[in-house]
Amino acid sequence: MYLEHFNLSERPFSITPNPLFLYMSQCHREALAHLLYGLGEGGGFVQLTGEVGTGKTSLCRCLLEQVPDNVDLAVVFNPKVTAFELIASVCDELGVEYQEKDASIKKLTDALNQYLLEAHAKGRRTVLIIDEAQNLSADVLEQVRLLTNLETPTEKLLQIILIGQPELRTLLQREDMRQLAQRVTARVRLEPLTREETGAYIEHRLHICGASRPIFNTSAVDRIYRLSGGIPRLINVLCDRALLGAYTEGKLQIDRKIIRQAANEVLADELQPSGPGFSPRWAVVGPVVLLLVSAALYIWWQRPEFDNLLDQATAQPPPETPASDLSADEPLPQVAVAPPSSASPESTAQSPPDTHSGSLETVLLTANESWSLAAWTQLFARWSVNLPAAVAPEYCVFANDLGLYCLAEKGSWGLLRQYNRPAIMELVTSDGRSVPVVLQQLEDRAAQLLIGNESFRLDIGDVDRFWLGEFTLLLRLPPNGHYLLTAGDRNPDVVWLRQMLEAAQQVKLPSDDPQFFDFPLQRQVMDFQRRHGLTPDGVVGKQTLIQLNTYSDGSVPLLSAESS
Repeated sequence: MYLEHFNLSERPFSITPNPLFLYMSQCHREALAHLLYGLGEGGGFVQLTGEVGTGKTSLCRCLLEQVPDNVDLAVVFNPKVTAFELIASVCDELGVEYQEKDASIKKLTDALNQYLLEAHAKGRRTVLIIDEAQNLSADVLEQVRLLTNLETPTEKLLQIILIGQPELRTLLQREDMRQLAQRVTARVRLEPLTREETGAYIEHRLHICGASRPIFNTSAVDRIYRLSGGIPRLINVLCDRALLGAYTEGKLQIDRKIIRQAANEVLADELQPSGPGFSPRWAVVGPVVLLLVSAALYIWWQRPEFDNLLDQATAQPPPETPASDLSADEPLPQVAVAPPSSASPESTAQSPPDTHSGSLETVLLTANESWSLAAWTQLFARWSVNLPAAVAPEYCVFANDLGLYCLAEKGSWGLLRQYNRPAIMELVTSDGRSVPVVLQQLEDRAAQLLIGNESFRLDIGDVDRFWLGEFTLLLRLPPNGHYLLTAGDRNPDVVWLRQMLEAAQQVKLPSDDPQFFDFPLQRQVMDFQRRHGLTPDGVVGKQTLIQLNTYSDGSVPLLSAESS
């Protein structure tokens, strides 16, 4: 959409790994050198790790283009397999023949060993590359280790390169993995880009696509670095959306404001400024800001009539008010509290909240550590999931295993209404404690909350006194876990996207390649986004995923009484 506007030949910030766009930072050059060395080394393991999005797969594909002529290569991109399946995949990659009907690990290993001996006799080397190796199970890793036992009297026959996320390092540090760890001859770690490298990375990709002038100004690059922490994939996501935003505004120069808007649209709150790009000035400014906010909250909680007095002061002369009316010892206003009720949502949807003499502050001050487990248990229960107590506090890891994603944000009641999902809200007490409560239902003026193990129906104005906008909800991801799908992607989750759109919009979306996110599919996504009040950019991010779930999956729990 924006290529002609910026005079670009193709999208410069696609998240699909492409060696053509690989920017070789100092860290990347050192990593590639180690990998190339590993291709010619005599057996053992080479370990390459890096955070998600740092360019491991791109570096791997760059390596594949530089394989020496005397090297035979087997690459495994999906290691979530059994030991038998892994060895069979290696044999298939190398063209090793075996009988499928009565194949076993021993027979496959024997056939592979014979192949390696013949290749060695011909002066050829054999290398196995396993990508996403952090997903290997312990028994499969042990079988991988045993493959390095295939050897001649003088040297190993198989060199293995393990590529994975930092969890791979943790996995290999386990006591039962020490035999494999001792065979690692080189350990390489990909680090995020520096601020200078981030600017050079952006210019590099734009130059490849034909850009003849700078598009991102210095302040924009500064902001990109702080938001992304120097992670190339996140830089791509931000820059791509920023180019689209500048195009829609008719601008040829991207500044800090456009980057901020792009971040709000695609990164939500999981990328708060931190890590390498986090400015140290917050170490000084932060406590001052916290002190001021605390003072404001103290006044807010202890002087409930303060806002009303200000409103009256602007409308008419202030009445003579006894000083005792503004006493700091005055109790908090009564809050709307109702015990659990068997009444249907329809019967209470528009009725005013009930009240009793207790206050929300009093209830929150009784909170203890068990309330966190109770809140998450109740949230998972809305998704018909029983939460084992042993999961605590790794609730989001447990959610990921179920195909769910924890979306943590800071927003308003309006954003909660838009998402329309039960959520855990963090309420803050006067002594500074954060108490998790479950928002089960949201009406026009009232909210149904589970606090501890009790149900309360409260006026949202009263809840606002203790809520700073922080909440967490669960989002159902596509089967393979992609939370961002864009035109040009090719993976199984695009098939899922087609199915969701067909169910939500009652249309048929035929395609010769269902796994390819083509332009007709992008138009259907944009049409869906327009219908449901989203930015029609054709990018399937978290907000679009939430709406797709709402209108195509009847099992998703909803927040509004009218929808439940």
